[in-house]
Amino acid sequence: MEQTISKSNVWGGGERPYNVSYGKMMMWFFLITDALTFSGFLAAYGFSRFKYQDVWPVAEEVFTHFPFLHGDHPLLFVALMTFILIMSSVTMVLAVNYGHKMEKKKVILWLSLTIVGGLTFLGSQAWEWGHFIHGTAEGRMLADGSIIHGANLVINEYGHPLFADYFFFITGFHGFHVFSGVVILIIILINVINDTYEKRGHYEMVEKVGLYWHFVDLVWVFVFTFFYLV
Repeated sequence: MEQTISKSNVWGGGERPYNVSYGKMMMWFFLITDALTFSGFLAAYGFSRFKYQDVWPVAEEVFTHFPFLHGDHPLLFVALMTFILIMSSVTMVLAVNYGHKMEKKKVILWLSLTIVGGLTFLGSQAWEWGHFIHGTAEGRMLADGSIIHGANLVINEYGHPLFADYFFFITGFHGFHVFSGVVILIIILINVINDTYEKRGHYEMVEKVGLYWHFVDLVWVFVFTFFYLV
């Protein structure tokens, strides 16, 4: 039997083989460029880390604090922060899932929990920054006999000043992404409550914001690995 061959012009436009909307495609382009930016920052950190490895602070000796607990708890607080952010990604998945099903009430629930997770992470990061800046009660004595406490962009009680520079810049840049994500999520939540997406007949905007939120969570995994584990 002779096969029928389509003679349509596949290069003539109007074809959507992957059925991806313009907005979602632009979000992917943004995330790729943002990933390259973070990659450059982390690569620079890695270079400095190994160049000055003899005087580079050990994360387990720096981040030993935990709110309302005495004694040393190495990396326990940052592990909790990481868990909170990862769980917020789970709630975001559920919000997107119920958006596909057009279940408004459940979208509101899971979006709200995602926002709570993001705000909790930001608050935890602010507390960690404060502890890092103020330092320990003992401080560190310099060669001239002076004692320094904590860290800023000039001095660092814990070791090489570049560690503090990278810490503030990279975790701050990531924190700005989380803050921006929370603001956008609040706007999206207001739109969901006002039936904006019900009238459109789809919740694609929730999915696009979800892509951004998952990216922010994934970047933190790399930041956590570079700063706290390596």
